[in-house]
Amino acid sequence: MSKPDWSPEIYSRFRGLRLRPALDLLTRVPALPKGDVIDLGCGNGAVGAALAKRFSGHRLIGLDASPAMLAAAAATGAYKRCLSADVATWEPAKPVALIFSNAMLHWLSGHEVLLPRLASFVAPGGTLAVQMPRQFGAPSHRFLRDFAAEMFPDRFDFTGWQPPVNSAVEYHRLLAPLGQADVWETDYVHRLEPDKDAHPVRRFTESTAMRPFLEPLSAPELAEFTNRYDAALAAAYPTEPDGAVLFPFRRVFFTVTVS
Repeated sequence: MSKPDWSPEIYSRFRGLRLRPALDLLTRVPALPKGDVIDLGCGNGAVGAALAKRFSGHRLIGLDASPAMLAAAAATGAYKRCLSADVATWEPAKPVALIFSNAMLHWLSGHEVLLPRLASFVAPGGTLAVQMPRQFGAPSHRFLRDFAAEMFPDRFDFTGWQPPVNSAVEYHRLLAPLGQADVWETDYVHRLEPDKDAHPVRRFTESTAMRPFLEPLSAPELAEFTNRYDAALAAAYPTEPDGAVLFPFRRVFFTVTVS
């Protein structure tokens, strides 16, 4: 049975908060040589307009595995082409000027092989630019693993689990031999508006980090799981006097300009 597709509408609920890291990454991309600009894991095309404006002399191509997200990206009009592709195996027909990946590569393992492979597709003087969440030890993400393994051990086993995203220092060591590496982390503090039906942090995670936990559950199981998650989130992320919630969120960034 195929997995449910991503929902552009649900993902867009926090469009501004999700877009800001992409724009922060974009400011650190240097001038490019000739070649295509690849929005790798373009999703619903949220960063397409900014990429097209910044690199107007380049052909912008969006790549994603989600049909719904690709349709939304194509509808923005920012891309010359939107292509369905498995990022783990994709490779361009010729070297590209920029591979830009915002909040996507944490879904793939083996970064010690994947990142040098992606950098090898970049033309000399071009850049690989990546942003990924590094939130996996925070309550918002840790509760998901802990509760799922405890409540549904027949479907969730995190024995030997390792975070899918490494430290900034580890990425610098990996990328420095490939070219000019720039690696940094940012802790954002997201102000989430009140939600009468769910804790605001659950609303933020349900379109991304929660997805693998929700798919195997029946409706009654899902209700039990989300109720427990909401209660734990309320203790970890209490409401402010105005009813909003402050949600710290860590992200790691890097660019490597290929020699």
